[in-house]
Amino acid sequence: MSALFSARRLKAMLVKEGLQILRDPSTILIAFVLPVILILIFGYALNLDTGRTRIGLAQQDGGEAAASLATAFRQSPWFAVVAVGDVPHLKDELVAGRIRGIIVIPQDFSRRAAAHAGTIQAITDGSLPNNAAFVASYADGVRQNWALARDGRAAVQPALALTLRYWFNPGSVSRYFLVPGAIAVVMTMIGSLLTALVLAREWERGTMEAILATPLGMAELVVTKVVPYYVLGLAAMTICTVVSLILFDVPFRGSVLALLAISSCYLFCALGQGLMISALARSQYVASQIALLAAFLPSLLLSGFIYEISSAPLWVQWVTRIVPARYLIPSLQTVFLAGDDWGLFLPDMARMLLFGAVFFAITLAKTKRRVA
Repeated sequence: MSALFSARRLKAMLVKEGLQILRDPSTILIAFVLPVILILIFGYALNLDTGRTRIGLAQQDGGEAAASLATAFRQSPWFAVVAVGDVPHLKDELVAGRIRGIIVIPQDFSRRAAAHAGTIQAITDGSLPNNAAFVASYADGVRQNWALARDGRAAVQPALALTLRYWFNPGSVSRYFLVPGAIAVVMTMIGSLLTALVLAREWERGTMEAILATPLGMAELVVTKVVPYYVLGLAAMTICTVVSLILFDVPFRGSVLALLAISSCYLFCALGQGLMISALARSQYVASQIALLAAFLPSLLLSGFIYEISSAPLWVQWVTRIVPARYLIPSLQTVFLAGDDWGLFLPDMARMLLFGAVFFAITLAKTKRRVA
């Protein structure tokens, strides 16, 4: 074995690094407990699906048609009528946030409904545009379904009938594409945030001088810092995947091989980024702050996890091209929801490996065998 790369030295350093991880409660907490907490938060709390929206109902017409329509709103699976009264009172409820919209059935509704011209009013809070659009569109849908069931035809017959079909996620359940994105955020945390503290911790504790006094090569040092955290990253990914399948019923239509290959490429990139930060900043506090700003937040906000990249301004779309998580999340979502598509995977995997190679090259260039 060449003196430049010794299997015996490498094994000894791997054992040392493993024992150091096991003796550090914070590392175990971040690697195994925090990923579960994050996946539960993202799975349960972060939900883009609209459930039963709280509304108020102002019935100004006492006729049979108005009463029938009011019953239709009460029985709607999309609305929960939690307040009934006149418009001024319901407006106070809307301003207070206790309801999200007001449905007004006007005084002449029954008379106009007899001529198939009945209209209603929807009052919503414009400061919540998505919710306002939902209340308006679904309120009109309830009215049209009521009219169809009442006299066999909708109030206004459309010229064209559209039938929508969503591929891979027919129910358009937001949890199905948010949870795979949450796994990417967890791997970013393990790969970049933990490894950003590795070399900085050695400098702060004064153990780096002892390591530099050994025959250990810089490449061997980097390998011993990467392998244990690679194992931790895969373990965290596995835990999150199992939780996703069992608790959130997220479909998994791809293969384990594809999931491992994609995850390994991203961990190579994330670990390289974390070590690069650790090599540049010899303070754990500074390294953690840089990792938070350069890795964790971009993976959360600029990767397409929550916000669609194509809807962002053009300059933001160009910025996302240097965010490695941008190339991980589409592949993870495809593995879970669609299956194996190596034509999509391989280009993104190549980009992640390229990022990782650049990060490791910078790390090796900045990690010199000198104390100062």
